Amino acid sequence: MSDKYAMIDIGSNTMRLVIYEHDSRKKFKQLENVKVVARLRNYLDEEQQLNEEGINILIDTLHSFQIITRHHGVQNVKCVATATVRQADNREEICRLVQKLTDFKMTILSEYEEAFYGFLAVVNSTDITEGITIDIGGGSTEITYFLDRQLIEYHSFPFGALSLKLQYVQEDTPTEEERKAIKEFVQSQFETIPWLHGKQVPIVAIGGSARNMVQLHQSFIHYPLAGVHQYEMIPDDIQLLKKQLTGMNYQELQRLEGLSKDRADTILPAMEVFESLCEVTKAPRFMLSRKGLREGLMFEELIKPLGIGLYPNVLEESFQELVMDFEIDTDHVTQVTKIASLLFQHFRMHLDFRLGDEDLYLLKRAAQVFHLGEYIDSESSSQHTFYLLANRTIDGIRHKDRLKLALLASYKGKSAFRQYMEPFKDWLTKEEQKTLRFLGAVLKFASSLNATKRNIVKHLDVDADSTGFAIKILCSSDYKAEEYQAEKQKKHLEKVTKQPIVLQFQKL
Repeated sequence: MSDKYAMIDIGSNTMRLVIYEHDSRKKFKQLENVKVVARLRNYLDEEQQLNEEGINILIDTLHSFQIITRHHGVQNVKCVATATVRQADNREEICRLVQKLTDFKMTILSEYEEAFYGFLAVVNSTDITEGITIDIGGGSTEITYFLDRQLIEYHSFPFGALSLKLQYVQEDTPTEEERKAIKEFVQSQFETIPWLHGKQVPIVAIGGSARNMVQLHQSFIHYPLAGVHQYEMIPDDIQLLKKQLTGMNYQELQRLEGLSKDRADTILPAMEVFESLCEVTKAPRFMLSRKGLREGLMFEELIKPLGIGLYPNVLEESFQELVMDFEIDTDHVTQVTKIASLLFQHFRMHLDFRLGDEDLYLLKRAAQVFHLGEYIDSESSSQHTFYLLANRTIDGIRHKDRLKLALLASYKGKSAFRQYMEPFKDWLTKEEQKTLRFLGAVLKFASSLNATKRNIVKHLDVDADSTGFAIKILCSSDYKAEEYQAEKQKKHLEKVTKQPIVLQFQKL
């Protein structure tokens, strides 16, 4: 059995309908995502009233959403509005008309709620424990500071990418003088918030402007890994990207890969905001969270029934999702993890390169998803495993670590490892690659020691002398299948350790 939920987000620049499906085994799965560039901010007049044309656009868009929600038979619809409707003096009349003329009851989020749900999405989908979030909408900008994954401070500024464009820019794109005026105004606004000054923590950005900036950066540097969630830049990257964009006219911006056509006129004002925040806070890095306001609202739906405020461990939640999606045998994972951990602890004392606790942690994680590509095709499980993990968003793990996980979990041998590494050859040092090859060989060998999935290996020891390594393996039952596979796979360990290995199987 499954339930469907819909979220309608009425922003100052865009309106969006997202339909999710939820069942008892999995998280929310997105079924539909429909975006309309309504630009309601354009229809907020000097008396702070959303004019008749703007209200008609709002109602007409909701009617089009209504057709879709009725088609899907969605009964549970959450409809929220943010800055433009919140700032409109006729907001009560707008709410009344929405309820009268559509299937939906519109809730206007307060400044705190808008900031809180963005924060909630960030701490439930990234590994950042202290940072500053920023969500630039069309008509407002929400900023929070969190520590130990708890919201400490928040502020909502009454400007957004669209309102800055309307206030300061005469044509489609800002001139140098207009950009300076935007930056001076934004910096003066940030200066009024004492807790922002010199914070020196990561900035985590959410929303369409940040996503488009990241997509542009990835396109410009030919980024080889898929996904924008948890993508990291340094402040200098923003400055360099801004310089590249300021040399383009409006038509050239509209044709850029990675930039939505409807954001070509607001991307530069938004980037002035990002750059200014980095400067005021002295942020060491800038990260994108693909999860924002809507996901924050859905996270609340998920975790409220559990009686907790946050997921205890974001990455653990992601791995549980992988286990369910690819029907991973958890008993086999437990056994392989145990064997691999024993091998790691024994070998680390005898190798000529350093192994740390972080390597053991990565090894255990990779064991959870080792060759999950078998779910698609057992003959090419390595290739499928690497592709799936390298190209799937995994909440709580950064891009470089996701690459390491994909290389380990897909380990087949030195040749395949080098093939997968080719687009990323500058990402990892030779020492890091050697460590990963060793960990991959350990994982592949550990998996061979549970070839029949009977969990017969109860203990092992590793002895080292001048002639090489001897691995003594104690089994509780007939071990012929495991011995055959282990003899085949030990060569990968021999290659990376540059030592011969003798296997000694014994029955308890």
